[in-house]
Amino acid sequence: MLGGAWRPDGEIRGVDGRAVASIWREGRGSVLLPFDPDEIMRTLWSEEYQRLGGVSTAARAKRLATRAYYRARPLLPRSVQIAMRRAFSRVQARTRFPRWPVEPGLHDLYDRLLALLGSVAGEPVPYLSPWPAGKSWALVLTHDVETAVGYEHMHLLRDPELEAGCRSSWNFVPKRYAVDDAVVAELHAGGFEVGVHGLYHDGRDLESLPVLRERLPEIRAHAERWGAHGFRSPATHRRWEWMPLLGFDYDTSYPDTDPFEPQAGGCCTWLPFENEELVELPLTLPQDHTLFVILRHADERVWVEKTELLRRRGGMALLNTHPDYALEGGLAESYARFLGAFRDDPGVWQALPSEVCAWWRRRGGSRPERRNGGWAVAGPAAGEAEIRYAAPAAQAAYL
Repeated sequence: MLGGAWRPDGEIRGVDGRAVASIWREGRGSVLLPFDPDEIMRTLWSEEYQRLGGVSTAARAKRLATRAYYRARPLLPRSVQIAMRRAFSRVQARTRFPRWPVEPGLHDLYDRLLALLGSVAGEPVPYLSPWPAGKSWALVLTHDVETAVGYEHMHLLRDPELEAGCRSSWNFVPKRYAVDDAVVAELHAGGFEVGVHGLYHDGRDLESLPVLRERLPEIRAHAERWGAHGFRSPATHRRWEWMPLLGFDYDTSYPDTDPFEPQAGGCCTWLPFENEELVELPLTLPQDHTLFVILRHADERVWVEKTELLRRRGGMALLNTHPDYALEGGLAESYARFLGAFRDDPGVWQALPSEVCAWWRRRGGSRPERRNGGWAVAGPAAGEAEIRYAAPAAQAAYL
């Protein structure tokens, strides 16, 4: 039994709106949570929430249908592929969680937890700023080059970046088309970076553990040849337990929320996170193919609107575009306008994925430390990170 006088201080409601539990507060200020915050974070990051309560018959059928589609896709005309994806998108759009295009639930929880800690401590709680050097948010640009056509037309997306003073990562498929070492060297020399986008782009790299182990030596060999530190799985196929086996510094296969991908779901965060020794950099903006081809949006408006939200909340706007689709539909023009909308923002850290990965490791190895009656950063992020403070719950708005 807990001593002291405890009272409920805030309800927790389920998806149906009914109260399922309460936060409890003791008269002297202690707070009792009816959940483990670490478990919630891992459940969302790993997408384990999709398996709570068992795997339904519908989920099994969807997985089998997706696998059958990717096996048959090379035999289908592109028009048929697109028609199938568009028809299925109407079903996918009904997904209740994670919400699309923004799922703020986990970050709302972070804010509330920090506020509760502040109320227990009786003073604002210090934490390390998410981004270095006084920057308030991050913009990360990536590209998946899926075909030889995309490889030949990389300039359609690279030229707008050069014009805007931006740099990006280019993910190549080593066994689907030839990648010239001179092109890789030119990208590195220009301040860009290169990643690996699976081995064949056939959707099978993470189909099973035996297939992954068979393919991994060739994947790693090309990573070493190209000086690649990052990986993105074709069609963003992913499995939490297997991703660290890839042996990369970072992975960008998890969306924060995306019901329209072949593997729907999302990690529900717009900040990096760690899976063992692997840093995950989530895709936080809708992919170009989804936005322009499947959902048939006419411009970059969704990108801009969500980026503005991420900017307000100090998140990471990580975008993936494909030169393969830049020959049609106005993608290159929309991309150029998107870059122009944020190029002069003094608060943005326009960084390469490898830079964000390295920073996140330095930040994770650092902590706030009391010094001379105040707070300072101790650890490898000292000199880069800033101390920020969360207001106590009495001063913060409850959700």
